[in-house]
Amino acid sequence: MGTTSQLRASSSSPPPLLLWIIIFFLSLSTVLSQGMKSNQQQQQQNINFREKEKQILDRILGTQYYDRRIRPAGANGTEGPAVVDVNLMFRSFPTISDNKMEYSTTITFREEWLDERLKFDDFRGKLKYLTLTDPDKVWMPDLFFSNEREGHFHNIIVPNVYVRIFPNGNVLYSIRISLTLSCPMNLKLYPLDRQMCSLLMISYGWTTEDLVFQWRKGDPVQVAPNMHLPRFMLERYEADYCHSVTNTGAYSCLKVNLMFKREFSYYLIQIYIPCCMLVIVSWVSFWLDANAVPARVSLGVTTLLTMATQTTGINNSLPPVSYTKVTSSTPNKEVDLVSDMPQGHETAIDVWTGVCLTFVFGALLEFALVNYASRSDAHREKLKKQRRQWEMERERERQAAFEAAAQAQAQAQQVSDNRLDDGITTFAYMKSLPRLRGECPMAIDKRYEFHLASGSGHHHSSRCWRSWISKFPSRSKRIDVMSRIIFPVVFALFNFAYWGTYLFFENEDD
Repeated sequence: MGTTSQLRASSSSPPPLLLWIIIFFLSLSTVLSQGMKSNQQQQQQNINFREKEKQILDRILGTQYYDRRIRPAGANGTEGPAVVDVNLMFRSFPTISDNKMEYSTTITFREEWLDERLKFDDFRGKLKYLTLTDPDKVWMPDLFFSNEREGHFHNIIVPNVYVRIFPNGNVLYSIRISLTLSCPMNLKLYPLDRQMCSLLMISYGWTTEDLVFQWRKGDPVQVAPNMHLPRFMLERYEADYCHSVTNTGAYSCLKVNLMFKREFSYYLIQIYIPCCMLVIVSWVSFWLDANAVPARVSLGVTTLLTMATQTTGINNSLPPVSYTKVTSSTPNKEVDLVSDMPQGHETAIDVWTGVCLTFVFGALLEFALVNYASRSDAHREKLKKQRRQWEMERERERQAAFEAAAQAQAQAQQVSDNRLDDGITTFAYMKSLPRLRGECPMAIDKRYEFHLASGSGHHHSSRCWRSWISKFPSRSKRIDVMSRIIFPVVFALFNFAYWGTYLFFENEDD
């Protein structure tokens, strides 16, 4: 009986495998139900969170609680001035104009200040900040760019501006703008110059008793990496403070100084080397024959006109500057930009083009002198030829006179009385000489000697120089030979003086 009851009990209990399967499915269903419940709760919390943001904005920006016309309180809730931290990032410099003395830039501009009226609950860190796309909802500092000439906001695809409100009441304002700003330039060393341009930011209406701007701690000014400027290189930049005092009060002022160095390689290729080549080409005239008038005139006139055209083009790209004083172009007197400049009216490029133009013009004048000397030499040769002909004719007349005198003397000796003395014979002999025709030989000799003395190179004191230059008999050839040496030597000396002077001043300016 006991054995039979045990068999019945074992047959009525479920097998262990089936029990484990049942337990597994029960656990799985419990986990799935809890996960679905938590997801529903999280979704419900998110929906409520978005609704909370709207409620917070409606509450803190409500007209009954917040008035954007009233500035925030000072530090620690005092009645002192509101403090605004400023930082910005230069994204590009599209143009830097020497003619208009201005530069354009695109910046991301940021301001940050504390407005305790905008504090809100962050729900244990779940709400980091609130974002507004309409800055007109909150109080804004009245900052403006005092040296601005033109400016515009960016609205593609949407307005590039936002306002972030943090739980502690901090407000961050960020906007992307493009500006064209005045930049008084000193072009004395152009194109070996450096230009200091500024970005000036001043409060328009709030004085320092109500509003103070300061640079954000750390790195208040940034420049976009891998930024390339046309014909310039941004050497350095620095954030600085300035003072703005008018008859209405003192205003907070910030300034960014930008040092631009002009890229010289462009001007070396486009201006200096072509001008130097034109000067050298003008020297080819010294190696041409003095009688090649069309070739030398066309070469001189062509190089002169080309040099004048290039000089005119350079001058058209620069303003008619005067360096007694340079002042800011802003109508207000917030910032004193008056600076003493070097006296004078010539830039470095003016000196270069002026001297090159002088050398080219000098080569043309040299040909005029050579042409005059050549014609003078031809006239001198004509005089020499006439003198030789006169001397030959004179010699023939003298020979004929001597022959006639000899015949007369022989005849006189035959018919004369032996009592005639030697004096009478001599008198008859001298009287029998015929008169020479033409001009007095001494007058011609003296005129010829004076002509030679007035044109020959008696100014050379060196005996070696005279012996070498005497190898060239004509004065026109001597002028050409001397020009082949003098022009290159003087131009080389000018280059040494020019580059030594302006490179020294460039380093001093640095």
